[in-house]
Amino acid sequence: MNYARFSKPSRYIGREINTVHKDASLNIALCFPDTYEIGMSHIGLKILYSIINSIPDASAERVYAPWTDLDDYLRESGLPLTSLEHRRPLKDFDIVGFTLQYELSYTNILNMLDLGGIPVRSAERKDKHPIVIAGGPCSVNPLPLVPFIDAFVIGDGEDIIKEIADLFLKLKGQMPNVKNREIYLNALAELEGVYVPSIHDASEKKINKRIVYDLDKAHFPDKPLLPFNKIVHDRAAIEISRGCTRGCRFCQAGMIYRPLRERSLENVLSLAQRSISNSGYEEVSFTSLSAGDYSGLLPLIRGFNQICSGTQTSVSLPSLRVGSISTEILKEIKKIRKTGFTIAPEAGTKRLRNVINKDVTDEEYEETLTKLFTEGWKNVKLYFMIGLPTETMEDIDGLINMALLALKIGKRITGRRVNVNVGISAFIPKPHTPFQWTGQNDMKELRKKQDYIKNTFRKKGINYKGQYVENSLLEAVFSRGGKESALLLENAWKLGCRFDGWTEMFSFDKWMLAAEKTGLDLYEYASRSFEPEAEMPWNFIQTGVTEKFLRSEYKKALDEKVTPDCRNNCCGCGLECKDRETDKQKIDSQTIRQPNGQTDRRTDNNNKNVPAKMRVNFSKTGRMRYLSHNELMLSIFRALKRANIPITYSAGFHPHPKMSFGPALAAGVEGLNEYFDIGIPVIMSPSDFSDRLNAELPEGLKILSAALISKSERSLNDLFSSYEYEVTIDNSLENKINSFMGLESCPVERKNKTVDIRPMVEKADIKGSTLHLLLSDTDKVKVRLYEILEAMFEKEREEVQAIPVKRISLYGYNMNHVKLS
Repeated sequence: MNYARFSKPSRYIGREINTVHKDASLNIALCFPDTYEIGMSHIGLKILYSIINSIPDASAERVYAPWTDLDDYLRESGLPLTSLEHRRPLKDFDIVGFTLQYELSYTNILNMLDLGGIPVRSAERKDKHPIVIAGGPCSVNPLPLVPFIDAFVIGDGEDIIKEIADLFLKLKGQMPNVKNREIYLNALAELEGVYVPSIHDASEKKINKRIVYDLDKAHFPDKPLLPFNKIVHDRAAIEISRGCTRGCRFCQAGMIYRPLRERSLENVLSLAQRSISNSGYEEVSFTSLSAGDYSGLLPLIRGFNQICSGTQTSVSLPSLRVGSISTEILKEIKKIRKTGFTIAPEAGTKRLRNVINKDVTDEEYEETLTKLFTEGWKNVKLYFMIGLPTETMEDIDGLINMALLALKIGKRITGRRVNVNVGISAFIPKPHTPFQWTGQNDMKELRKKQDYIKNTFRKKGINYKGQYVENSLLEAVFSRGGKESALLLENAWKLGCRFDGWTEMFSFDKWMLAAEKTGLDLYEYASRSFEPEAEMPWNFIQTGVTEKFLRSEYKKALDEKVTPDCRNNCCGCGLECKDRETDKQKIDSQTIRQPNGQTDRRTDNNNKNVPAKMRVNFSKTGRMRYLSHNELMLSIFRALKRANIPITYSAGFHPHPKMSFGPALAAGVEGLNEYFDIGIPVIMSPSDFSDRLNAELPEGLKILSAALISKSERSLNDLFSSYEYEVTIDNSLENKINSFMGLESCPVERKNKTVDIRPMVEKADIKGSTLHLLLSDTDKVKVRLYEILEAMFEKEREEVQAIPVKRISLYGYNMNHVKLS
């Protein structure tokens, strides 16, 4: 398949760095029901991928939701959705697993099953079909997906995935030529933490979530899957803790991921160093629900900076609690580059923060901003929710005032206007939280608040980002949805709904039509409130946090009372945590040793420390032809880091590698003689450079030669003006090519100007099924290959992109090849 015809073709090519390709008797598809860029950012899927592939007889392969252009192509062509690793159709796996992260991805689950050749409804599946399993935070209310999923895994997945794999391998061994779905499902139902709807009676059977108590013993991959394109969270992510003790009453994750568990400082440092070494990432993120509360955060960042000094690897932290970051931590973070900061006050007044148990004072907020701007940050993102229980317009005004205060403090400290970005989302009542009994704010009221905030921010120059209230409405429908919402989901999917979390794809009209067909009032369904004594339909899922505790917290919320952090004072949530007062991980940054005896991967180069430049000739073929120019540059840069090749960076607050490339290749075009220049801080052998870099490049990228050149050498962009291509054609194009070459001119429209592209085509020779093209820039107007092929072949861009093309050579203004000495 020629992926050049699809948007972001590198999503689909596979063979990324650190992926695993193996033959096994048990084949498991790990499916993420959203785009590659979002799915590849998810830590949980990477953990499961690594665990399964560490089992000798099991194999994990990845499947992401195809964007609509590929979706349409697959359906029109009668082709199935396949995995990235072996192009295996979804229907041919033993297990198909979905991660449930977001309610608005549910239609994608049905769509992926259908594209993969698997009946959407469980009841329609035969013995030949895979067992469909789902897990993740949304599985704590499985009811909207019960008709479509064979089994749900509740809780942490590290241990249960091994038990499931062992179970399937055992059954396959006992019944090598027979697959009986009923036997497999009955066996799954016996595992702790697994809910099988066709077997378990939700009114009788309680499903207890699985908990991994010791993160240091839990599997965590140190060879991150490395994408070719920029993903949403494009960095090495290390989970430093799981769970949270703050007890925010709106936060489902804070309730269902209890108890708090921390990875040891030494383990985190070791994982971080190995992850950077094995990936070439330029940033590491230390992730958790409340990273600022990690007991060893300052020594962790100091230790990482010390161990990975010289690698230009920066540190970032996720959304931070007000008051959790010290000046010392900020100083450590900015040593390499200032990464983004998100502060989450959540609500605009102390009263409302008491309601949601966000124990943050106005003084702490002001102090946090002061520290941030004093240490040189010019950008800050604030995160708030609207529609919270008991909220009034006074709270909305408080939210606005907090954003304005950030502007004021920033200007006072920096002497200039700072950039304040505010993210606003609507409160969604979630199962297994103290607010599960309360309904969502009326949609008209939410829109009124949203518009008020947006208009005020526009006048004040504050950047606003918010979700459509219609999206929030649907999220609320499914977050607390019962079995009746499953039919709504199915009807919406049949009407063409998918990627409902994407603004450009979301169709509320289709959802309203689906609701009408189902007989559900979306507004009424989302805003339902229940008495605290009511038994909620998802209560058969046991997270460990008791209903008694949730009811108590709900009452405290209405009374505007705060429950203190339970890290050191048990609040009786029901988990009966061990005495887990986390030891303050004390470590002197001057005595941090290399984890597990490893050494700093900086190059020990005894050559003279003289800045130089290497000019490199390389090829880009095979699946690598689908990389965009930016993706190509990123892939080579990260390979340089993995190869331990020292490179020169720019000065300033945001250092960039001194790296430049020749004329860009369009995605889908192979290049047999391409070039890039890279600054290096030391003199090194070109052959050593080439060998080390080739060892780290993915298949399809290859260094052909390299040479040291003068720093004053002309840049590659100024060097080339002519380009030789080979295009694979059929006989039907010969007359069109000859007609084009007979033209005196061929004007085409570009932005704000007309360009004659005919003089750019110096030669067009046909030999058999190959067209040899020589193209040249004219009058400072650059050649655009596809623009010329469209005009020459009289075809649309999509058709032209499907034609195999190679760039054979690049020439200078004197028509000479570049010579590498």
